Amino acid sequence: MANQENSFTDFPEDIQVCILSFLAPSEIATLACTSKQLGSLCGRDSKLWFSVCQRRWGSKTRITQWGNAKGTICYRHLYNTLHHWENFLGFWRRSGLNPLLLFFEWGPSFISASRVSPSESLAYGVTKTPFLWMSLSEEGDVVTFLDPDGKPHVERGIQSELIAVDVSFMGKTHFVVEEKQFKSFITDDCGDEVVESGSPPEKLKAEIYQHFANRRSPGGDRSRRQRRREKERLARRKWESQHFVKIVNCSPTPERPLQGLWKGICNDRSLAFYLVGYDDIGGISCRPIGDHPKYAPFFWVSNATFFESPFPPEEESLYAGRVHVRPLQPVNETLEQFLLLDDEVMNGIQEVRISENVVNRILHIRSNYDLGVPTGNPKSVEGRIWQYQDGTFGFGFLSDNLIVHMKPIVHNGFIVDTVKAPTN
Repeated sequence: MANQENSFTDFPEDIQVCILSFLAPSEIATLACTSKQLGSLCGRDSKLWFSVCQRRWGSKTRITQWGNAKGTICYRHLYNTLHHWENFLGFWRRSGLNPLLLFFEWGPSFISASRVSPSESLAYGVTKTPFLWMSLSEEGDVVTFLDPDGKPHVERGIQSELIAVDVSFMGKTHFVVEEKQFKSFITDDCGDEVVESGSPPEKLKAEIYQHFANRRSPGGDRSRRQRRREKERLARRKWESQHFVKIVNCSPTPERPLQGLWKGICNDRSLAFYLVGYDDIGGISCRPIGDHPKYAPFFWVSNATFFESPFPPEEESLYAGRVHVRPLQPVNETLEQFLLLDDEVMNGIQEVRISENVVNRILHIRSNYDLGVPTGNPKSVEGRIWQYQDGTFGFGFLSDNLIVHMKPIVHNGFIVDTVKAPTN
């Protein structure tokens, strides 16, 4: 008896949809051209494209809640949007003198960005405050709002407290946030359209006012009206455009054990964030990032070659005699882990001479390092990195006799040690 051959279309429709949900959009488009039946199946938005979205992002966000959960959104459009927005996830730093640190993550029906800052609690805590909120309207339009003040408890639905913005990628590792532009129906004397910024209600009032002003004084001074419009536009503008660059390598790897985002207590007793990066020729650089103290130390080294154990006696003596700066621990933990000396607890920070960390490797470093004296000049000084067996590390310089212990900011894609931001 001849074997009966079954085609893909002989499978139940649910099985076909399940199999197709593993394919890329280009592969689905190619398959849709093979037969009328498959073309019809591939065009079913509520079945196929919902399944594609659910398989790819269902564990990270709630697909059915996008578009205000009304069921009117096109899932193929949602797929294209989320595929584009997925590149936002992770850490970004603002370009400029104050490198604000942002963290993008999934929400139930949106993608949000939070400002990430050191806690003021004199510990390793990290605070997250609202910055950007991105979603889709019922009609599938992109809706993006920015919180200029970073209030911890801003309700997402109260759009009057937020600023409508446009977010534009410039490549995969650079985006720009600009206050949303609304087109005006005002024309100048040459008939050219004028585009101004501001919220729609404010724009409507300006258009009505300008409409009557133009009708009553058609021969008025054109340049004066243009200057007045520019002043009105600048007065309504709430937020200046800002550029952000992605931090691609935010965690250590076996090949680059110091790479990533770290946090440590500085010698001015405040918490600072650091970004450690490797260059293409084997060098390492470390710089403060985000809301960092004025005198946060930083270091660099052109040759990332570690010295392995056993260490020379002078290196062991150099480490043993240094002060380890850490947040104040609970009394029961302190007595078990540290040997405290008299008068070595200052401003909620404890300075300990003995560390429970076991040094695994040592690296020589240098720094153009401001010692923390406001009137002092930066000096190029020698220092060390002590890498511990648990993968963390500390660094210090020969001039100050301190060790800044570094802990990771992120682990497995999530921020660790998060605390609530103060409400005042």
